Amino acid sequence: MRQRQPPKTKKSSSQPTLRGRALRLLGRREFTRQGLEKRLHVHVADAANADKPAELETLLDDLTERGWLSDARYADALVRKRTGQFARRSIAQELKQAGVNEEITAVALAQNSESDPDQEFAAALALCQRKFRRAPTDQKEKARQIRFLQSRGYSLSLALRVIKQSGAQNEDTGA
Repeated sequence: MRQRQPPKTKKSSSQPTLRGRALRLLGRREFTRQGLEKRLHVHVADAANADKPAELETLLDDLTERGWLSDARYADALVRKRTGQFARRSIAQELKQAGVNEEITAVALAQNSESDPDQEFAAALALCQRKFRRAPTDQKEKARQIRFLQSRGYSLSLALRVIKQSGAQNEDTGA
């Protein structure tokens, strides 16, 4: 009679390398240098090996040199994703928190989003119309719509202009 062999399993003792972890993360989405460092630092925090932080810096330098890690690409991707949903200042604040320097932020915003105040107004108006479908009918609804626009980074003056314009458009169409 034949003996049953246990199923083959992966070795649980083999840990992915720091480079392997970094490449797997970068394969999913863009990261800033600071963001990737924060994600990988957890795997480096071994007290047994004091040379690990230097290894992480070397790895990040190598990934940047090869073009696999780029703050500019991250900024472009984030600006493209957030444009039309958030104000320029909100996007700039998010990039600043992610560790992208101001020069790269300015270039990404200039290339990908509306730099003209009229375009930003049009984007805020379109966003408000998509979200609410109609102009506010009372003060409570007006305040709600203004709070929504402000939560997306638009200024109070621009939010008030948007609410006024959406009300004027509804009057023109007879709604």
